[in-house]
Amino acid sequence: MHRRELLAMLGAGVAGSWLAPLAAQAQPSSMPVIGFLHSGAAAPNAKRVAGLRKGLADAGLVEGRNVAIEFRWAEGNDARLAAMAAELIEKKVALIATLSSTVAAVAARKATWTTPIYFLIADPPDEIGLVQSLNRPGGNATGIVTMAAEVAAKRFSLLHALLPRAARMAILIKPTHPSAKPVTASVQATARTLGVPVDVLEANTEAEIEKAYGALPSGTPLMVGTDPLFFAQRAKLSGLATNAKVPAIYDSREFADAGGLVSYGPNHVRLWGQAGGMIARILKGEKPAELPVVQAAIFEMVLNLKTAKTLGVSVSDSVLALADEVIE
Repeated sequence: MHRRELLAMLGAGVAGSWLAPLAAQAQPSSMPVIGFLHSGAAAPNAKRVAGLRKGLADAGLVEGRNVAIEFRWAEGNDARLAAMAAELIEKKVALIATLSSTVAAVAARKATWTTPIYFLIADPPDEIGLVQSLNRPGGNATGIVTMAAEVAAKRFSLLHALLPRAARMAILIKPTHPSAKPVTASVQATARTLGVPVDVLEANTEAEIEKAYGALPSGTPLMVGTDPLFFAQRAKLSGLATNAKVPAIYDSREFADAGGLVSYGPNHVRLWGQAGGMIARILKGEKPAELPVVQAAIFEMVLNLKTAKTLGVSVSDSVLALADEVIE
């Protein structure tokens, strides 16, 4: 290409994308690389990734300037995670981040006992082999835990408080998720305390999700379990619930934003930002073995009153008072 043509391209604003590969090649060889591993897809997690980048930036690490990120998304195919983890190890990344994806954290742990791993999961990490204990991780992994089983009981109780006259309730889980059994047991115990029968519905695929919703009698309150599959399909799940007249509660505010009735759980955008700050500490020299696993401390309830009206759900003042945010 002639110099005159290149200058014309620059003047037309094309240079940014044309020169990007050159900029990447010009990165200093000493720049640490974070390997990011997730069982889901990039688009549904865009806001959370922005939270991660902000957390890193607040700690002085700006992507493209003094840190790089290699993203690996399994797009819902968990079988790809082992190969992706091995690929990141081969690239000699400085750390592997597995946020809001327990199966990715387990895959990373199986791939390496030396490269630091920072996770954000819903399951007790000491029970699934990620750390020796919460206070003393003792190996190459540490992170944040959101206590799936305990929070599931609270979430189920909130749904019951919203619809106290329901004759039956239901829970939708992905049976292959590591927390499926403890969450189901926790919800069943809570249901017995509340004196309401609970049906357990299972779905591993989009087709099975539709089948599960189709099997629900209209008006049956439903608690949707935690899983990247459900999160990626949140708009579809909200639509299915509305069409089937099923009032449902979910684990993160993104569901309520997408039209779901109510959510209760941690703010994952905030937690990914917190993870970014901790990842920066590890990249600056601190050891995962000496950084205790942190339990998420702040949980929020988001109520979508517009959806409540569509479903014909009357929200009592006592339940409304529990909401941290109301979407009208």
